[in-house]
Amino acid sequence: MYAPERQQEILRLARDGGRVDVVSLAEEFEVTAETIRRDLKALDRAGLIRRVHGGAIPAGRLDFEPDLAERESTAADEKDRIAKAALAELPTEGTMILDAGSTVARMAAALPPETSLTVVTHSLPIAARLADHPGIQLHLVGGRVRHRTRAAVDAWALRAYGEIRADVLLVAANGFSVEHGLTTPDLAEAAVKRAAVAAARRVVLLADSSKHGQEHFARFGALSDVDLLITDSGMSPEDATAIERAGTEVVRA
Repeated sequence: MYAPERQQEILRLARDGGRVDVVSLAEEFEVTAETIRRDLKALDRAGLIRRVHGGAIPAGRLDFEPDLAERESTAADEKDRIAKAALAELPTEGTMILDAGSTVARMAAALPPETSLTVVTHSLPIAARLADHPGIQLHLVGGRVRHRTRAAVDAWALRAYGEIRADVLLVAANGFSVEHGLTTPDLAEAAVKRAAVAAARRVVLLADSSKHGQEHFARFGALSDVDLLITDSGMSPEDATAIERAGTEVVRA
């Protein structure tokens, strides 16, 4: 296969899957990793992709945001393992903020009946899952609800988080890295996430490994703002070590 043919196929894979990585491409096309890096560099120069840590994403994807159904079905097994591991981080009879995110929602759905907590959330799906939980004192943060994520945003939500102090925040992100921090496509959601981070004594990021190295339009914090990252075993030990050297503990579920 000639280089232009390979690059066209790489572009198709990136657009279909939302992301490609160097190692998998090298195996698929039976070439060296350096050859793939040259291909990605050529596609990046042409404005067709954007290079990220370990691979590339399609051009224009910095503001791409999957809808709720797509997020629920993506990396389902990994998210289940992350959610289960997150249960160990719950405070005992304390207060917890739950951010809007599919992995955070899975953790909320898995809360044991005997759990006794005060929970604050701006996520309608999470609030619906916890409304009938016998041990949860639920506080729903209001505001304008974004249809794509069913999360409350804007001034009401920001004011609410400015008035509380919680033991733990479980936060979600569309992308994270040591270099670019925590990112999400929407500025309004980023503002609420930033306010939630400021309202918590301990910040736990729940994010599957495919989000590592991804970068989106709106930045809401540095990775050093996160005390603990819970991700899946798809993250390499080397990447986990690099994150821990920057000051964030990593659990690979």
